[in-house]
Amino acid sequence: MSIVTATKNSIAIGGFDGMHIGHQKLFEALGDDGCIVVIETGYANLTPKKERENFTHLPIIYLDLDDIRHLNGQEFILLLKDKFPKLQKIVVGYDFHFGKNRKYSFNDLKNIFDGEVKIIEEVSMQGDSVHSHKIRAKLGIGDIKGANKFLGHNYTIKGLLEKGQGIGKKELVATINISACGYLTPKEGVYATLTRVDDEEHFHPSVSFVGHRVSTDGSFAIESHILDGEILCKERAAISFVSFIRENKKFDTLLELKKAIDKDINIALAELRLLQL
Repeated sequence: MSIVTATKNSIAIGGFDGMHIGHQKLFEALGDDGCIVVIETGYANLTPKKERENFTHLPIIYLDLDDIRHLNGQEFILLLKDKFPKLQKIVVGYDFHFGKNRKYSFNDLKNIFDGEVKIIEEVSMQGDSVHSHKIRAKLGIGDIKGANKFLGHNYTIKGLLEKGQGIGKKELVATINISACGYLTPKEGVYATLTRVDDEEHFHPSVSFVGHRVSTDGSFAIESHILDGEILCKERAAISFVSFIRENKKFDTLLELKKAIDKDINIALAELRLLQL
């Protein structure tokens, strides 16, 4: 038992990939002595691993699904009570299921748990229910603005610096290239973005490319061009997506590609300028 779990009397349970606006409704119901319990399935790719911790002030503990999937309803509650001896309140979503073969719903939870069970109803935006799988679908079609509305924050991927082709700075524009292991990458194309480098606290306006370099060597890349001056990246970067600019496209010459990039930069600058209004 950790110091954190020993003192908390309310918990929210779920997968919480994305930490979207629906998830935040659960967290709001916890109070000051709350804790988030993440059921880790291994499939989280919007906020993989401990990235969820960047979107809440509440402590988070992780339970591996493989370690608990065999438990029946009563055994699951006993596990929670063992971890949280002061547990008085459990908050879950309307579609919450638990126990072996997901047999138990929130109604069973109310019968098994002797404390308060708070059910958060479906959260919708403009008639569309908010779910992590819908955010993934929006990212897959390049609907960044739609995904960000559901998330309540800009979709952001992080990665370690990797070597690029070597032709960007010489013949096109200088870019920061990263490998973003574990993250869902949005649809191939060009985006208006904000990029944070290494340990800097602020984001730089940027234009970023995600996809296969079909005009050069065909390799997959995630690269960002900083728009407010050349920035040295030593180790890692985070790219926050604001809007989709255009599809990935093959150009016959580097000159044509350079002209397209110049146009992308102007569009990105205009789009990002709107954020400051």
